[in-house]
Amino acid sequence: MPLQLPTIVAIETSTELASVALLHRGTLRSRASSGVQTHSASVLPMLQQLLGEAGIAIADVDAIAYGCGPGSFTGVRTACGLVQGLATGAQRKAVPVVTLLAMAEAARVAGAGDDVLALLDARMGEVYVARYRYDGCWSVVDAPALMKAGDVAVSGSSPAVCGNGLLAYAADLAQLDALVRLPQIVPHAESIARLAEASLARGEWVPARDAQPLYLRNKVALTTSERMAAAASKAAIVADAGAAT
Repeated sequence: MPLQLPTIVAIETSTELASVALLHRGTLRSRASSGVQTHSASVLPMLQQLLGEAGIAIADVDAIAYGCGPGSFTGVRTACGLVQGLATGAQRKAVPVVTLLAMAEAARVAGAGDDVLALLDARMGEVYVARYRYDGCWSVVDAPALMKAGDVAVSGSSPAVCGNGLLAYAADLAQLDALVRLPQIVPHAESIARLAEASLARGEWVPARDAQPLYLRNKVALTTSERMAAAASKAAIVADAGAAT
């Protein structure tokens, strides 16, 4: 019997660019929208457009993938809330994908090679950073970390460097100027979907309730108003996503 290709929906909202993708019968489609304030409002309509074009419903997908972070605190939480609602309502698997790995995959597809250092702007003079190497599948050379841009260094071979951290902290990252650079790379749902296909084949998925974010910067405490606002926001996102199923 021919191998049945999985159908995967992917959501990525960890930066100012929100994107969704649909991998269906080997074809990858996507939509994107800029402006972090509109992420929670734009993702579901974009997703519904993709499903409509393919003539399927969310119940027809095999898994729902998402960029689990690191990235914008609000953006990553938005993705988790949407995935929890959609995956719970459709009773589907959730597949977390690290945003820095998604950047490395996008860089590889763009011709950067098989050794990639991903730098994502973390604000406040810091970057989220990780290094990966590809040899048929991705392996972690340096695990995701948060550090001052000026402290980023490479050892051994010379990786390609990708990500908006290169633009945000050009002076602090001057030590990387001799390397191949792809500053335009940011996390995107297309890369999330491609990586999720491989993860799903390896059985690397979680139940909907366990679709949680990867945080590298933790705020010590939230005020009462912040906790209330966060709880209300998450409840609304989950409810909207559940209604969409």
